Amino acid sequence: MASNLKPTFGYTIVYVKDVAKSIDFYAKAFGYNVRRLDESHRWGELESGQTTIAFTPRQQHETKDLTGTVQVPKSDRERAPMELCLIYSDVDAAFKRAVENGAVPVSEPEDKQDWGQRVGYVRDIDGMTVRMGSHVHATKQD
Repeated sequence: MASNLKPTFGYTIVYVKDVAKSIDFYAKAFGYNVRRLDESHRWGELESGQTTIAFTPRQQHETKDLTGTVQVPKSDRERAPMELCLIYSDVDAAFKRAVENGAVPVSEPEDKQDWGQRVGYVRDIDGMTVRMGSHVHATKQD
């Protein structure tokens, strides 16, 4: 009976200034295919495997009235309490492509020995932090 209550992860919804621009940016900078952009440009989706990365305007009244106003960082010294982590087999090439297509570099890719992942960070066109990493490899236990 409880197994009927197990959720499937459906969407990560990113609130952005301009849905069409963000969809285009993510397609070019991170290599996603666009699944959908509605005619009103109030909803867009990227193909990202079994889940979906979706975009909607920051000022969407349907959710603002229910859950409050979207808060955004006021400067590059602040960040949202969430980040996207995109996994690549070649983090360095993916990082380079992202920056060439408008992502703002935050930290060049480097190996993180503590958790066995190669990781770099960029900011998207709305200032959100995007972690670009390899698959996590098991680390030796002492």
